[in-house]
Amino acid sequence: MGEDRSRTRSGDHETSERGEAAGTSGIRHSWTHDISAYLILLMLITTLGPFQYGYHLAELNVPEKVIRCLDKQSSSTARSGLPQCIPMNSGEFGLVNSIFTPGGLLGAISAGPLAMKYGRLLTMRCTTLFFVIGGLMEALAPHIAVLAIGRFISGIGAGAAIVVVPIFISEVAPPNEKGMFGALTQIMINVGILIAQLIGYFLDRGQLWRVVLATAGAIGLFQLIALTGAIESPKWTADHRSPHRARKILRKIRGHGANIEAEVEAWPGGEGEEDREDEEESLMADHNRIERSHSTSSPSNENPKKAAVGMYNILWHPHYHKAVIAVVAVMLAQQLCGVNSIVIYGSQVLATLLDTKATILVIVVSAINLITTILCSPLPDKIGRKPSILISIAGMGTNACLLAISIIYNVPVLSAIATLLFVASFAVGLGPVPFILASELVGPEGVGATQSWALAANWIATFLVSQFFPLLNEAMGPGTIYFLFTGFAVAFFGFVAWWVPETNGKKDADEVWGRKGRDE
Repeated sequence: MGEDRSRTRSGDHETSERGEAAGTSGIRHSWTHDISAYLILLMLITTLGPFQYGYHLAELNVPEKVIRCLDKQSSSTARSGLPQCIPMNSGEFGLVNSIFTPGGLLGAISAGPLAMKYGRLLTMRCTTLFFVIGGLMEALAPHIAVLAIGRFISGIGAGAAIVVVPIFISEVAPPNEKGMFGALTQIMINVGILIAQLIGYFLDRGQLWRVVLATAGAIGLFQLIALTGAIESPKWTADHRSPHRARKILRKIRGHGANIEAEVEAWPGGEGEEDREDEEESLMADHNRIERSHSTSSPSNENPKKAAVGMYNILWHPHYHKAVIAVVAVMLAQQLCGVNSIVIYGSQVLATLLDTKATILVIVVSAINLITTILCSPLPDKIGRKPSILISIAGMGTNACLLAISIIYNVPVLSAIATLLFVASFAVGLGPVPFILASELVGPEGVGATQSWALAANWIATFLVSQFFPLLNEAMGPGTIYFLFTGFAVAFFGFVAWWVPETNGKKDADEVWGRKGRDE
């Protein structure tokens, strides 16, 4: 019996070594080692949520004059039951634009607990309903009130989507490519911004602006249909449903030839190899039943399932509050370093300095943001999450200072270069990394609540920038506000360097924070 056990352990060890060597070899030879066609399809479908966030953020930018009846050919006279345009002054248009933000805040706060309790997939399906209803109301709006309500409803869906989708991506992405796949959230946001501006550019006349708004509702309907064939996160399934079912889901995502044992063992209650599990069940059924009976009643169960941590409890729990502070700070840095001053108001700033058509400049900036985000997406996995964020903040702070100088002293070439580098620096780290930090700084039981607090902070900061940038820019003098963004960058650089730990290459949150075990 002892020899049999010895041979079994030896065989298991050799099998493990061969599997590990094969896996390492595969990763060295191809970055697509664990990336299946089904995983790519799943990512494309789920990231339509962040796409909607970017799309709605920019959908009113280009066709603003036509929507507000400022175009000479526009008329508020109703045709076929709907007016060609909706008369709005600057304050009313600002309200319609910014009301998307409190809707997003509501969605962000609600999505985390819902995703923890009912699953990532069901929550994502619910977000699509808000996109469909909100987009339909916007497209068919007869007056400003309906348009504003539609924007608010769309904001709820967008806020929820950018909470739950990064969590889902982190839980289905291959361990060695989490940083790259995590960048998909920001990439799709940028794609949404660019597509909205391109469609708006070509449909900037008559009542065609309604088609721009209706497109978001059509995309939401498509995503709802596509998600009916999607699958739940295997990690959430293992925690809340059945580990056996979760294994099948992971096998479908990775492909039948992939080695999934390391991922399975990392789950709470994860088992060893599937063949060994089946053999033990058949040979020692009675013994296992006794063991399960003891482990169920024993308080020292090695891998107990963790109940979801609520949004208020997580702020005071010693294992989570440091992570919440870290993620919230990085999310605030993402907005308070000033990127949306260019995304939302770039046409005003750039057109004044460069004397070029504002719409084309906005589209160019958005395209560069997208390209840089794609090119830099492997960077967090190569050099780490924390260095990527620090490089990004340093680049934004430096170029914000140069932009302020160029605007104050009217240096158009420097303004153009500083603006492009400012946006490119954002794409290096502050764009993609904040969306994946929550799932790496806390355990699965606290991800939803942490992500909700982080995105709530992000939405509040977005609102502050979108509402007060024009007022402060006018009060402080053109360009001077970018010195303020430089100051924010300096402060956030110091805080991130001091407080935020590196998560790349760490097995779980306990290893990230240097804890021996979650139960201690």
